Amino acid sequence: MAERERDEIEIIRAYLPQPLSATELDTIVQTIIVELDARSMRDMGKIMAALKQKYAGRIDFGEASARVKAKLAP
Repeated sequence: MAERERDEIEIIRAYLPQPLSATELDTIVQTIIVELDARSMRDMGKIMAALKQKYAGRIDFGEASARVKAKLAP
């Protein structure tokens, strides 16, 4: 029964969007910051909204939030 469950998980994973790597996430965050001309933490909401719109299901938003904060921090 456990083997059947593992097989089903593999089938389901084939249809799920692939998560982004750390390098891809950094590049995307930087691109969104440039596109929105974000300059401070006040712009974080706009950045996160753009990330959610374009990359829902592929990004760990906790990790994305930390990377945005790091890039916008003075």
